[in-house]
Amino acid sequence: MAEHHKRRTALVAYGSETGNAQELAEELGRVTRRLHFIPRVVNLDSLNVSDLLRHSIVLIAISTTGQGDLPNNSQLFWRKLRSSRLTQGCLSRVCFASFGLGDSAYPQFNWAHRKFNNRLRQLGAQEIFEKGEADESAPEGADGLFVPWCGQLRQKLLHHWPLENGLKPIPDDEFLTPDWKLELLETPTSTNGGWGNANSSSDGHQKTPLSMNSASDHANITNEDTYETSIFTNGLSDREGSGKNDIQDELSHDLTPTSNAITATLTRNNRLTPNDHWQDVRLVDFILPHTSYTAGSVCTIHPKNFRTDVDDLLSLMNWTPIADKSVRFAPTNPYRQKAAPASPSPITLAEPFTLRQLLTNHLDILSIPRRSFFTLISHFTSDPSHKERLLEFTRPDLIDEFYDYTTRPRRSILEVLQEFDSVKIPWKYAAAAFPSIRGRQFSIASGGALGKGDTPETTRVQLLVAIVQYRTVIKRIRRGLCTRYLAALKPGTKLNVTIGRGSGSGIMDTDPTRPAIMVGPGTGVAPLRSMIHERLEKTSAAGQATADGGGDRGEGGSGREERSHASPHMLLFFGARNREKDFFFEDEWKDLGALHQTTSSSALPPGEDIDPSPHAPANVRIITAFSRDPPDASSLACKVKKGKFYVQDAIRAHSDEVRELILRRNARVFVSGSSGAMPKAVGDAVSDALVGGSEEQDDGMSREDAEAWVARMRKSGDWWEECW
Repeated sequence: MAEHHKRRTALVAYGSETGNAQELAEELGRVTRRLHFIPRVVNLDSLNVSDLLRHSIVLIAISTTGQGDLPNNSQLFWRKLRSSRLTQGCLSRVCFASFGLGDSAYPQFNWAHRKFNNRLRQLGAQEIFEKGEADESAPEGADGLFVPWCGQLRQKLLHHWPLENGLKPIPDDEFLTPDWKLELLETPTSTNGGWGNANSSSDGHQKTPLSMNSASDHANITNEDTYETSIFTNGLSDREGSGKNDIQDELSHDLTPTSNAITATLTRNNRLTPNDHWQDVRLVDFILPHTSYTAGSVCTIHPKNFRTDVDDLLSLMNWTPIADKSVRFAPTNPYRQKAAPASPSPITLAEPFTLRQLLTNHLDILSIPRRSFFTLISHFTSDPSHKERLLEFTRPDLIDEFYDYTTRPRRSILEVLQEFDSVKIPWKYAAAAFPSIRGRQFSIASGGALGKGDTPETTRVQLLVAIVQYRTVIKRIRRGLCTRYLAALKPGTKLNVTIGRGSGSGIMDTDPTRPAIMVGPGTGVAPLRSMIHERLEKTSAAGQATADGGGDRGEGGSGREERSHASPHMLLFFGARNREKDFFFEDEWKDLGALHQTTSSSALPPGEDIDPSPHAPANVRIITAFSRDPPDASSLACKVKKGKFYVQDAIRAHSDEVRELILRRNARVFVSGSSGAMPKAVGDAVSDALVGGSEEQDDGMSREDAEAWVARMRKSGDWWEECW
């Protein structure tokens, strides 16, 4: 049997940005294990190319992010795979199959997967089964295509690697022991998950609870009474808290250990929208030790579960007696660990830790469960009717029913366990039952002068965050894990964050003199604001250098006071519902003297610019479109379109300007915001602008040529989109 196992090993590798591709890879690992392969499930960046040659089968699950980009945990391996030292046919002994995750709302649908698949075949790897691709915007999500693809892959694996000596696949209803389990340590309990008596650490030194930490010496704390937290006490019901002190008791006081983390101090958490507005949008301000970032960078926040939810789960599973005892991860099958390289433990944590800490800081008990969750918990119910119902949700032919129960109403793991209250998961399998909490990335909204701290030793990071809260089809309130956590934090809080490159890094921060057309409705304006201020700082520095050096302005001069608003270097189309309620950074745009009014307003004559301030940079211009504000009969918005007026309509209203910037001044286009209909509508509007043209300039083109032009911009990187 040992020899048999050595011949049947499966390498399951994933590239995952948000965890979805990793979950599919883990499911593929379980599929191969039921076929008596020894699977190893790892991220792509942990591999060398030679590792592909050491396994019977290589299975890859990879998602596409940004502009057809690879996830961060696969880019290192991709560079290795593209090495010119790799010769054609060097992977001829590799058998593989691959599955991609993408979103058809993006033009570069599943590009990362296709690049990986093509490169492997180019190097001689044998594709044993046709690649699969899922569309995450499809009604049934990724499972709608992954489940049938996975079933067919299983048959293909049995065909290529038939079982010997009467061995049969492990039945789907047989429990697969997870690779890792929790076990008790015989050391004294050192912590209570950050709650309770948290004023002394295990070494006897004093420490301060997270929510009460004083800010950095250089932080300018804003104790404004604008952070609203009473609605965030519980993720499962409509219960409201009694006040902000209750909320602070709900939060863990631990700094979550995170790779490459920077400890940030929250200095501001202000609501920008009125209290009666449908959406709570925050400007969140952090001070960090000096850190460099550029336009397009992202800040990753690592949220935590609230105490109420953790306590509910501990009580429901009968885990409360064990919750605050010291535990660690241990392999469940030492033989398998020796027979093949092991899959890493689910979470890397310094020992000792407690079950409460694990549930609070690392396990997502409020996420929507996957089919594999129902498979696992079906083994731990004492109620036959519950078991039957749970297994129905795992059946491929009932995937619509699974979708209607989980994804459509956004039902959480904790809610499922409350409804199937006969399920009692052994505490040692907690990390196998629940997915890890994923850090949430937010585009940084600050840049240039806005990114400077109060001293040279500090850096400021600002985020524009829409708090996720809505009522589902089953009339329950849902709140986003991360934004709920952020909204509850008060100034002075310390937390670990990471600063990294986003899909716009390296694009948004290049050549500040090249014109840019930016489209950023709602919170999509965040990275564009960063880009504007970074460009202003760069051009200001360049202008100062020219002035100091006595540079020749050329005949007629080219001073800022002589630049024209008609042909700005930066043209931003900003859209929102109402000028009075969600016009983010309005005063800032006014200070720049950059605001151009397309819809009606009592504050500005429709269709006219604000008179710029004497110090305003003349190469920035913002054009607004407020879809719920009725335009005046004389306004440009009313002349262009009846009814709701969006950013794409504003683009058409200024088609001459857009066409001039693209065709004659080689402008780039940057689009940021919702991934619904907006990106396509903006692309169509720009194509319409290119189709237009005046007889005097003769710069119009056919619709076909206009669409081809936009397609070339996308391909060359002159058109950037970051939509979610």
